[in-house]
Amino acid sequence: MTTAARAFPGLGTTAEVVVTVPGLLGAAVDLLSAELAAIDLACSRFREDSEISRLHETAGRQVRVGALLAEALGAALRAARLTDGLVDPTVGAAIRALGYDRDFAQLAGAPVLNESFATSAEPIPAPGWHRVLFDPAQRLVVLPRGVHLDLGATAKALAADRAARRIHSELGCGVLVNLGGDLRAAGPEPAGGWQIALGDDHAEAVVRPDTTVALHRDFALASSGTTRRRWRYGGRTVHHIVDPRTGDAAESRWRTVTVAAKSTVDANTASTAAVVLGAEAPGWLEERRLPARLVGVGGDVVTTPGWPRERKAA
Repeated sequence: MTTAARAFPGLGTTAEVVVTVPGLLGAAVDLLSAELAAIDLACSRFREDSEISRLHETAGRQVRVGALLAEALGAALRAARLTDGLVDPTVGAAIRALGYDRDFAQLAGAPVLNESFATSAEPIPAPGWHRVLFDPAQRLVVLPRGVHLDLGATAKALAADRAARRIHSELGCGVLVNLGGDLRAAGPEPAGGWQIALGDDHAEAVVRPDTTVALHRDFALASSGTTRRRWRYGGRTVHHIVDPRTGDAAESRWRTVTVAAKSTVDANTASTAAVVLGAEAPGWLEERRLPARLVGVGGDVVTTPGWPRERKAA
């Protein structure tokens, strides 16, 4: 089965779509682009015209939100509930206090350690996801004053889930969507399965993979790590994965965690929680029967039961 692929910028990262019918690639790109535009307009905290920005402006009042933001908020609150707050959407103020106040796509060409992000603010612990009042059936939200949302841990993964399902449903071909390391496949697969290259940097993994795995059928995979999206803050290097309990960048035992799950949202939720958890992560993942590959800061690799057989890079 021949495949065709195209990559382009999206959601501050690289979006890629692969289809099993080359003639449908253009239509698949259009559908993926539409999903990314919709999720960005609903959930981006970097856009003044986004729905989530308007929600912040109406803090303290009951607001009926659109269907997509309601879905994204529901996914974020579910992630917080399932991880006992290790992944918490109320880290918005915390991550801003660390200097992450703009889309990384706006910093094209800037060094990884970007001094323009330097700040002296103290870390701000997350107020807690339970403070957000949400009625999913009516799409009604009350965001308390002073609570700022960041759906980064789940919204991109939700976009991958939605796009893969939509492309397969509308075009009928097999499809793999990759949004900066958040992957979702749907429909028929290529012979031998989808060959997934893994590495600390998803953008370089295809040409310089640490390892490759073959995954089959409608799988979902997500990687979270501390080697990308780093900048200078208060004389030290920090990254974008915040420990909600402290409001500071997570001091993790792991530099990259990759998890397979039934949905990309669940995979990304687990991989992010694992980075925050640190040394306890393998046991936490195994208890939840989630196959995972964890790469330590020193390069050691730990896998949990069910992780597929790897083909090492030459």
